[in-house]
Amino acid sequence: MGLFATYFLYFLLYSFFGWLMEVICKLFELKKFVNRGFLIGPICPIYGYGVLSIILLIGKDTSDILAVFLKSILICSLLEYFTSYIMEKLFKARWWDYSKKKFNINGRICLETMIPFGILGCFVIYIIHPSIVKLVGLLPDILRYVIAFCFCFIYLIDNIISFNIMNRIKNEIQKQKTDNTEQIRKKVLYWIETNSIFYKHIKNAYPRFKIYYRKVGKRNHDESN
Repeated sequence: MGLFATYFLYFLLYSFFGWLMEVICKLFELKKFVNRGFLIGPICPIYGYGVLSIILLIGKDTSDILAVFLKSILICSLLEYFTSYIMEKLFKARWWDYSKKKFNINGRICLETMIPFGILGCFVIYIIHPSIVKLVGLLPDILRYVIAFCFCFIYLIDNIISFNIMNRIKNEIQKQKTDNTEQIRKKVLYWIETNSIFYKHIKNAYPRFKIYYRKVGKRNHDESN
């Protein structure tokens, strides 16, 4: 229980730091606040999972900074690639696409993001995480458990709501009676605009999402041949 609470707090902190970094970048780029990420709350879980993976897989073997840099690139790139793949399969849309970037792999990851992964990984391992360990370690055990339990409950609720929203968006995509993905995208965007602020959050967080869709009848026809 204590280990879970500790690592869950690490996860939350790094998810929040990732969200904050994304928001600040978009603030400079677009001159406005954009709530980034899949969830409604101020966290981007992919950063939390990425950092936890780096911490657990690299462990205390930090003597070689080049090895830490390369391992961070590999771990985070694999995580981003498979997150993109799974979200596309689940929700019938690609939520980010690097196809126009140089040195990309299937548009899911690219060199432009891989290098920062390595730099951030080193920054976390050598500078940030030792301080985070000390900060979380200052909390009495009972307080750590209470905080972790409360935020875990909120996190689960946020996931349930966000997955429900994404499933409704997927259903709206599948309802469209055309194979023209750009037309589908425009209709889905209009539908999102008529819904609550939670749906608009997804559109603002992933403004360049692309529809990957085939009509059910066409898919059945292809599979039968």
